[in-house]
Amino acid sequence: MDLSRGDSGDAVALLCNTLTRLGLLSSSHSEFDGDVEAAVKAFQQERGLSVTGIANALTLRVLEEARWKLGDRTLLYTPSKMLRGDDVAALQTRLIEMGFNCGRVDGIFGALTENALKDFQKSVGVKVDGSCGPSTLLSMMRLMKIVSGGAPLQLRDEAARAVKGPALANKVIVLDPRSKESAQTSTLLFDIALRLESRLIALGVAVFMTRSADATPSSPTLEDRIQVANKSAADLVISFDCDSYPNENAEGVATYYYGSDAHGIHSVVGERFANLVQREISARTDLFDCRSHAKTWDLLRLTKAPIVKIDLGYESHPGDMRRLADSTFRETIVESLMVAIQRLYLSAENDAKTGTLKISDLRRAGIRR
Repeated sequence: MDLSRGDSGDAVALLCNTLTRLGLLSSSHSEFDGDVEAAVKAFQQERGLSVTGIANALTLRVLEEARWKLGDRTLLYTPSKMLRGDDVAALQTRLIEMGFNCGRVDGIFGALTENALKDFQKSVGVKVDGSCGPSTLLSMMRLMKIVSGGAPLQLRDEAARAVKGPALANKVIVLDPRSKESAQTSTLLFDIALRLESRLIALGVAVFMTRSADATPSSPTLEDRIQVANKSAADLVISFDCDSYPNENAEGVATYYYGSDAHGIHSVVGERFANLVQREISARTDLFDCRSHAKTWDLLRLTKAPIVKIDLGYESHPGDMRRLADSTFRETIVESLMVAIQRLYLSAENDAKTGTLKISDLRRAGIRR
C-alpha cells in the first residue's frame, strides 16, 4: 500500500525510522507530514526514482535495501530469493575496483557476484565459499588499502562497443514499445518500433520486439520485457514510452539510462546513447528538450545490456499527442534514432554534429550494406 501525506500507523512509523537512520529526518514523526514528504522526495531524488513524495512499493523496497551497510550481514548467493541492498552494491563496487568482474553494480547478489567473490577469495587465500563473511571482508579491507581503484567495468563496456565497430550488421537490438492504457498511444509507439525495426533489419541487425501489436496494458509484464532483453544477448535495448502529468503544462522528450549517484555508478554506453538520442530528437523536432537523466528503475537496473528509455512526449499534453499522431513526425523520430544508433558505434573522428547526419550518410561511415 502506498504511503502519503496524512497517513499514520505502524508502516509510517517504520518509514520514518528508516529515513531518520539515513539522516533524512532530524526528529521522530508519528504522522506522514510535510517533513516526511520532503524526506521521501530527497531519498527518491538521491536514488534515481521518480520524485513524487509518495512512498510507493518501489520506494519502500529501495528504502529497505538502503538500510544495509557492508558488514551488517553475511552475503551469499541464494537463487530462490537473492539478497538486495546497499551492502551488496558496496561489495560489488569493491570487487570491480580490484579487477574482479561481477557485472553491473545493481545491489543484487547474483551468480556473477558469487563467482567474482570466489575469485577474490582464491586470490587472497581465504575459504572459497562464495559468501562474504567477517574473514572475507577483513581480507578485502586490508587489500583495499593498497589497491587503487579505477573503472574497469566502464572501460570494458567502452572497449566492447569499440571492438564491434561502426557497422550495424550482426548487432542485436531489442525494441520495447510500452503497452499503454490508451490504445491510440500504444498503437503509435508500436508503429515507431515497427518502422525502426524494418530499417534495422535492412541493415543486417537482428531485432527482437518485447510485445505484439495487440498487447494489453498489463501484458507483457515488466519481468517479461526484461527477460526478452536479457535472453537475446542484446547489444542495445531501446524502450519507447509516453509520460503523463495531472495537468497539460508538462511536455517534451526525455531519455533515461541506468545510473545511481548513491553508488557512484552509471552505464557509460547507456548514458552516451541517451544523450545522442536526446540531442538528435531535440535538433530534428520541436519537442521540448527535457534532457537525459540517470535512474534506477528496474527496467534499467535489471536489463543486462545498455538500455535507454525514451519518453516521446506527454499523453496529457495535446500538442505532444498531435505531433505523435503525425506519420511524418514519427518518421523523423525514426531517422533520429537511426542516426543516434550509428553515432553510438562511430569513432570520434567519424562522428558529425548533432542534427546533420542523414541515414544515407551513414553508409560512408562503416555500414556494410
